[in-house]
Amino acid sequence: MKLSRCLAVLALLALAACGGSSGPPAEPGVLFPARFGDTDPVDFANPKPSRFAVHGIDAARFQKSINWSTARRNGVNFAFLKATEGGDLLDPSFKSHWRGAGRAGMYRGAYHFYYFCTAPEVQAAWFIRNVPRSAGALPPVLDMEWNPFSPTCAHVRPPAAEVRAQMRKWLRIVEAHYGQRPIIYTTPKFFSENGLGLFQGYDFWLRTTAKTPAEAYPGQNWTFWQYTATGSVPGIVGEVDLNAFGGSAAAWDAWVARRAAP
Repeated sequence: MKLSRCLAVLALLALAACGGSSGPPAEPGVLFPARFGDTDPVDFANPKPSRFAVHGIDAARFQKSINWSTARRNGVNFAFLKATEGGDLLDPSFKSHWRGAGRAGMYRGAYHFYYFCTAPEVQAAWFIRNVPRSAGALPPVLDMEWNPFSPTCAHVRPPAAEVRAQMRKWLRIVEAHYGQRPIIYTTPKFFSENGLGLFQGYDFWLRTTAKTPAEAYPGQNWTFWQYTATGSVPGIVGEVDLNAFGGSAAAWDAWVARRAAP
């Protein structure tokens, strides 16, 4: 084997070992069928997640090794990546995940985990400081759920009207900066306790891993469904959250054309 070829092979293996994108990126916009598994599958009522044409993942520091090119070719058509928490925490894997997904030609978006012990203006500024404005990026996401594990904020649970007021401040600031109306991510408990159905004109990304969205959020429209936290995807070491887009392949193309950053 020629030296140049040996070096190329070694470089490719090293990149894969680091969780990079091996091989040339797939052409942007090409959809791949989901070849996913699940270590703890649920037998959902109809519609089952498999009925949907477009699937993706969300990832954070817990996904330490991702071969983005392999993952994309096995059905990860989009990825939401954790960027920030509160007003001073940056996910340590955000930058590498953002680069890797981009190099693989994958649609990618960033999300912010909200803390109720920090002003919404401070949190919005922190997210803006750390998440670039990139052509083709999906809208930013506001992750709204109670956090029982925070040593400083677990006990801070404002009344529903105050929760919605803080959300509106964050959403307005971030939308003005990116020129995209953010997506709202939430859980059944948080949604019902805080009246998030009052937010009109927003895309919702709903977590429900035991019931369908129609069962867990009666009457609520949704764009993305996070249907398991125990997914397995070729190219990703360990378990990962799996998500479905709530429409056809043609609807996905139309949604991306309308909502992705120019």
